[in-house]
Amino acid sequence: MINPLLTLAEAAADWRHCPLDEAVHWATRRALLDWFATTLPGCVRAPATLLAPVMMEVRGSGGAWSYVDMRACSPRRAAFLNAVASHTVEFDDIFKDGGYHPGSPTISAALALAQHFGSTLDELQRAIIAGYEVGCRISLAIQPSHYTYWHTTSTVGTIGSAVAGAMLLGGDGRVIGHAIALATSFAGGHQQNLQGEGMAKALHPGHAADAGIMAAMAAAAGVTGSLDSLHAANGYAAATSDTSGQWERALDGLGTWTPITRMTVKAHGCCGHIFPALDGISLMYEQHGFGPADIEGVEVLGYRATQTMCNRPDPVSAQEARFSLQYCLASHLLLGGVRLSAFEPATMTRPDIRSLMTMISLAEDPALSADYPNRRQARLTVTLKDGRILEHLQKTRRGDPENPLSDADLVAKFHELSSGIIAKRDAESLVATILHGDDLPGKLTPDATEER
Repeated sequence: MINPLLTLAEAAADWRHCPLDEAVHWATRRALLDWFATTLPGCVRAPATLLAPVMMEVRGSGGAWSYVDMRACSPRRAAFLNAVASHTVEFDDIFKDGGYHPGSPTISAALALAQHFGSTLDELQRAIIAGYEVGCRISLAIQPSHYTYWHTTSTVGTIGSAVAGAMLLGGDGRVIGHAIALATSFAGGHQQNLQGEGMAKALHPGHAADAGIMAAMAAAAGVTGSLDSLHAANGYAAATSDTSGQWERALDGLGTWTPITRMTVKAHGCCGHIFPALDGISLMYEQHGFGPADIEGVEVLGYRATQTMCNRPDPVSAQEARFSLQYCLASHLLLGGVRLSAFEPATMTRPDIRSLMTMISLAEDPALSADYPNRRQARLTVTLKDGRILEHLQKTRRGDPENPLSDADLVAKFHELSSGIIAKRDAESLVATILHGDDLPGKLTPDATEER
């Protein structure tokens, strides 16, 4: 077989000079704006706020911008802190077929290096595209079995970040290949730290962005790795999935389509495995006109990841609540959506939400599991107090490539999530710069009305 590492490295290097059609160009601008939308609210929340004061500079200062403490610093520090912030409120983008959030680690690493080196916007965009290309395709090779024990955004995110970093460091296909090889040894992040009350999950893409930059810098300096690292019998895929890699699947369409054009933009502020149930209950409400007070019970059948990750009937922290189907569905029905306010302490203890949660059950439907990860579906049965039993199969998620958020929806999401965090003039200017400008996004000004 062909060596997938070398194939992907050359594909990444090709993005340095190949023409960018309008679809790819616009998708990259959207991805960057969506990264800011999910990063900024995380900048004023733990764990980023706890980490910023104790994160020492790796070496001196630098030209990268940490949006957590709003100061210039080294690329590795900025990438780490920004990536942690980007994954905190669960609004970051998804490559659904690979079960992977590429933006948090990849864009954090790429933007920090681009700011530090004074790269052009075109160079930044090409590095992001290449990082998405390699990371997303590797996720296709190892999923869904990888997700049993590993957090894809942490593991694969290290490799995507390394590719983006190597691009901005001027690396050719050989350097990018060694950056990938080195990154496979730096990749980590297991599932148990996604399950409990801890804050480790948000640190996963932070480590991935930092370790990816380290791999890229090492490769650019001449440090080498095994170029068989992805597909060898004891290599990365074999160590983290149930095969040595589904490389035919991963490389299918290489050069014909690129993953950044097939991203999911999150429409809800919680785990994406809950989205089909949220979208389904919304449609049922619109069609049948019932309200929370009319509900006797809600049964949700989902695919395996929904059941294993999101069956949390009594969450005690905001992090757990973002992964509780029961909490998110009840909040959605009572609040009209799952936004940042749903995870404030006063909201989480509301008696009406807690009462409705007890009426919601979750189980696995093997047929839906068989279609995962290509399809993210939910089967809902709502029993009403008047005796009616309503059923619905939700086949898509709002925000997925099959049902994308509009540009206007994305801009509205950005303004909602950045409100009160950066100055309004900065928010408006940032949207214009990212969607229509030719300059790198850089420093921002905190909203003077809010304490940081």
